[in-house]
Amino acid sequence: MSDVRALLAIAWKDLRSEARSRAATVATVFFSSVTLVVLAFALGRDADVMTRAAPGVLWVALAFSGVISAAQAYQSDLIEGAFEQLLTLPVPRAAVFLGKLLTNWLTMTILGWVLLPVTAILFDAPIGSGIPILLLTIALGTLGFSIIATFYAALTANLQARESLLPVLMFPVVVPVLLAAVRATDAIVTGGDPSLAGDWVQLLAGFDLVYLVVTSAIFHIVVEE
Repeated sequence: MSDVRALLAIAWKDLRSEARSRAATVATVFFSSVTLVVLAFALGRDADVMTRAAPGVLWVALAFSGVISAAQAYQSDLIEGAFEQLLTLPVPRAAVFLGKLLTNWLTMTILGWVLLPVTAILFDAPIGSGIPILLLTIALGTLGFSIIATFYAALTANLQARESLLPVLMFPVVVPVLLAAVRATDAIVTGGDPSLAGDWVQLLAGFDLVYLVVTSAIFHIVVEE
C-alpha cells in the first residue's frame, strides 16, 4: 500500500502544480481547439466528407496536444533537482512513472471527453447511442498514448533538444494505439456498428496492457541512465 500511496501522492502533486500554473492546460486546450477549427474550415462544408473526417481529426488534435502535455510532465520537477528527490523515495521507480502517467492520462482523457461533443458539432458527426463506447475508446486511447508519451518524456527530459526528439521517438511506437482508436471511433461515427467498435476497443486494451507492463518494467533503466 505504501507504493500505491506514493503513486497517488505524486499524481496529486502534479495535479496541484498544474492547477496553480495552468501552463500545460492552456496550451493543450488552445492547440486542440485551433486544430479542430482549422481542419473544419479546410475540409469545407461537404457533410459526408466532414463526417468521415471527424474520427481522424479528433485523434489528431488529441495526439498533438498530448505531446505538449507530456513534454511538461517532468519540467517542473527538473528545477532545483526535484526529480532526483522523487527517485530517492523508498518505492519502486515504477511508482514514480505510474504517478506521472496517472496525471497525464487524466488530463488527456478529460480533454478528449470535452473535444468529443465539439467535434461532433463542428463536423456534423452522429454519435447518438454510441456515446458510452466512444467515452471508453477515448479513455483507452489516451491511456496508451499517455503510457508512451510519459515514458519517452522521461527518456528525453535531460536532453537539450527534448521538444524535437520527443515526438520523433514516440510517434512510431504509438501509431498502433492511434490507429485502433481511430478505427473504433470511426465504427461508431460513420458505421454505427458497436460490435466492430468493440473489437477495436479490445485490441486497444491489449496494446495498453502490453505497453504498460513493458514501460513499467524498464523505467528504472531509463532514469538511472
